[in-house]
Amino acid sequence: MLGGPPVAEAGAGAEEPRPRAATYDPRADVLAFPTPSTGGHAIAGRSTPAPDRRALRELIPAPDTGRELDDWGRSERTFELLEPLLNFYYRYWFRVEQEGVENVPSEGGALLVANHSGALPPDAPMIMQAIRNEHREPRPLYMLGEHWFKGYPGVSMLTNKIGLVPAHPANAQRLLGDEGRLALVFPEGAKGSGKLYWQRYRLRRFGRGGFVKTALRAQVPIVPIAVVGAEEAMPIFAHLRLLQKLSGLIYFPVNHAFPHFGLAAAAMYLPAKFKLRFLEPISLDRYSPEDADDLELVQSLSETIRSRIQRELDRLLAARTSVWFG
Repeated sequence: MLGGPPVAEAGAGAEEPRPRAATYDPRADVLAFPTPSTGGHAIAGRSTPAPDRRALRELIPAPDTGRELDDWGRSERTFELLEPLLNFYYRYWFRVEQEGVENVPSEGGALLVANHSGALPPDAPMIMQAIRNEHREPRPLYMLGEHWFKGYPGVSMLTNKIGLVPAHPANAQRLLGDEGRLALVFPEGAKGSGKLYWQRYRLRRFGRGGFVKTALRAQVPIVPIAVVGAEEAMPIFAHLRLLQKLSGLIYFPVNHAFPHFGLAAAAMYLPAKFKLRFLEPISLDRYSPEDADDLELVQSLSETIRSRIQRELDRLLAARTSVWFG
C-alpha cells in the first residue's frame, strides 16, 4: 500500500505500471485563446486545432438597443439621466465648437485618439457629446483607460455605466475588432491630465504605442482628435506629493477649486471655450495584425499621429484670440 504500484516481473502477469503524470508547467495558460502558431490547446497531452476567430464572432450576440445595460456595463439610462447636465456643459458652459465629426465612421470599429488634459479631464465627455449631438449617425463611444479608481465606492460603478472599459488587449480586440464599436483612448494617460498649467498643449510621449498595436490587431482606422480648452477649464498649478501618497490618488493637484472646495471642485470647471477638431482617419488596411509585433513600425505610426495632433493644436492656438471666447 505504501510502496507504490507493483513492479512487473517477467511472466508473472503483474499489473502494468501507471503512466507517469505530465510535468506541470506553471506558466502554461490553458484558458488562453489558441493560435495557429501554438497548434491549439494542449490538454491532458492532447493537442486540439485552433478554431477560426471569424467563426467565433457569430457567437457574440448582436447589440440590443432595448437593453438598458450592455455587456460592457454601459447604461443608456444613465446617459439619459446625465444628458441635461452634459448638454449644459457642451452648449452653454464650454460652448463647444467641433470640426470634422463626419470623419468618425458611421459603422465598423474605429479607434479615436486625442490629447488629454485637466485635473478632472472634461475632454472625453465633450467628445462623446459631439458625436451624440452632431454626428449624422450617433453611436455609443467607449473609453479605454486605466481603472485606477476601482477602489473608490460609487466612482467605479459610474464610470462603467458611462462607457469606461479597462484597457486590456482582449477587451480592445472584442470591442473594436469583433463588435465593430467606437473606442476613445488618450495615449498620454495620467502624464497628460497631470500636466501643470505652464506645460499646457505640449503633448507628452504616447507611451510605447500600445494604441497602435490595438488598432493593427483589430484592423480598424485611427481617428486623431485635437482638443483645445480643457487645459484652462481645470488647470493644475502644483502637485502635493505627500498628500498624493497618503490619499492613493495618481496625483493631488492644486488649482482654483481643489483642495479647498473638496469634492465640490469636480463641478467647478472654468468656462473656457472648447474647440474639437476631428482629423481624417488613418487607414491601416495595408498592414496585417502580425505587424503589431514590429516595434519600429508601431513607434513610427505612434509618432506620426502624435505629430499630427500637435500640429493641429498649434494651429488652433494660433487662431485663438481669447481663452474664454475662442
